[in-house]
Amino acid sequence: MNPRYRFVAQRALHHCEYCKAPEAIFNFPFEVEHITPPGNGGTNSDENLALACRSCNLYKSDFILFQDPVTLDTVRLFHPRIDRWQDHFACNFELGSIDALTPIGRATVACLRVNSHHQLSARLQWVRLGLFP
Repeated sequence: MNPRYRFVAQRALHHCEYCKAPEAIFNFPFEVEHITPPGNGGTNSDENLALACRSCNLYKSDFILFQDPVTLDTVRLFHPRIDRWQDHFACNFELGSIDALTPIGRATVACLRVNSHHQLSARLQWVRLGLFP
C-alpha cells in the first residue's frame, strides 16, 4: 500500500476525489494516484496526490488533458487540489449521474467515464444507502 494512503484517504474523507465513490462499500482501499503523472513532470508531493477509485484511476491513466466533447477544445482535467468539485460537477440523484458544468467537468466526465452504465447503477445504490455524495 502507498505509504501516503492514510493521509490522502483522510483528506479525501475516504471518497474518490473524481467521482465521489464511497470507499466504505468496496472491499479494498482506494488508490493513491498522481494528479500530474511523474512522466508529465508530477512529483510525489502531497499536493499532487489524490484518492481515486479503481475505475477513475484506470481511465485517468496518464491523462492531464482531454477533449471537451461540446467545444472540442483540449482542456485540463479536474485537479482535486486546485479545483472545487461543485464548481465543475453536479449530482443528479434521480439518474445517478454526475453532470458536468464546465469544459473541465465535461472533459473529466468523458475521460473517466464516470457515467457508464455500471457507474450509474452503483451510484444509485449509494444514493439509496445515503453514502453518496
